Amino acid sequence: MQLKPDLLKGIYAYGFEKPSAIQQRAIRPIIRGRDVIAQSQSGTGKTAVFSVSSLQLLQENSRECQVLILSPTRELAEQTQKVVQALGDFMNVHCHACIGGKSLGQDLNALEKGGIQIISGTPGRVFDLIRRNALSPNHLKAMILDEADEMLNRGFKEQIYDIYRFLPASTQVVLMSATLPASVLDMTRKFMNDPIRILVRRDELTLEGIRQFFINVEKEEWKFDTLCDLYDTLTITQAVIFCNTKQKVDWLAGKMKDKNFTVSAMHGDMDQGARDAVMEEFRSGSSRVLIATDLWGRGIDVQQVSLVICYDLPTNRELYIHRIGRSGRFGRKGIAINFVREEDTRLLRDIEQFYSTQIEEMPTNVGDLL
Repeated sequence: MQLKPDLLKGIYAYGFEKPSAIQQRAIRPIIRGRDVIAQSQSGTGKTAVFSVSSLQLLQENSRECQVLILSPTRELAEQTQKVVQALGDFMNVHCHACIGGKSLGQDLNALEKGGIQIISGTPGRVFDLIRRNALSPNHLKAMILDEADEMLNRGFKEQIYDIYRFLPASTQVVLMSATLPASVLDMTRKFMNDPIRILVRRDELTLEGIRQFFINVEKEEWKFDTLCDLYDTLTITQAVIFCNTKQKVDWLAGKMKDKNFTVSAMHGDMDQGARDAVMEEFRSGSSRVLIATDLWGRGIDVQQVSLVICYDLPTNRELYIHRIGRSGRFGRKGIAINFVREEDTRLLRDIEQFYSTQIEEMPTNVGDLL
């Protein structure tokens, strides 16, 4: 790929040996300065695509901010910042995370000092910093939207447009996601210039290496006992349990703790300090079971997760691949277990058809498969 020698050193030091399919296809056009829309399933190394590309695009002797990476959640923005910093370890690079929930003063001080060449942030905070003239967009070469379908959906769309209006006309735009619905692709016409599309066909969005099972629980009230029966299996490795609402996460975590099971919980209403503490516990392995909303479903990579439980089936099909893609990252083995009430049967079949996959009834020896 004709990458800078110091960048290659960082790539190998990080533990990468050879590029994945999406890395082979997407890095070069980004480095050549093209607008790119890249879609590839969870866990195939998309973060490295834009991290490596950003570092290659940098003029290291310039202290101006040259690349802006936007993510839908604070955790993802921080994780990206760490990956960029690690891959750029042998280069003279400074990447800073600008995210909501952290001190605005710290961001203002860091930007005032100068020398930050890459920003990884969430849209609200980044727009705020541009509006205050603390972050100058004048030297930006590229804007990268991670989890672009989420970013161009719901509350972020206006903020992204607000940021886009400040960018120099020559700024390259890159979109990355595991799922890119047609509505999002249509929208890209407004702010992308003849983009190269690297799209993985949907029937290839299988999750190889991840065995998917369901358990018939019939009624909502029976899910809790089913989960307690599975607890020993969960703690063989690390497990993430997804619920559809923040209230349900809190309720389930409380109920598990009442039964003396050790679990952590995370959702978007918790303050940033609490979210950071939970992530740290989980990454370090001191907590083995995490109960979360779909905030956690996107892009967050904890190597040891090999079991995902959908306590509630996701409300839409796209979320399913993000959730179960938490296990089996980058070709490792993983297991997903879905709790299915009578009224969920159709939704389960719908997910199977959509991804051309098979979700079988869970065998009794599921612990042996992990």
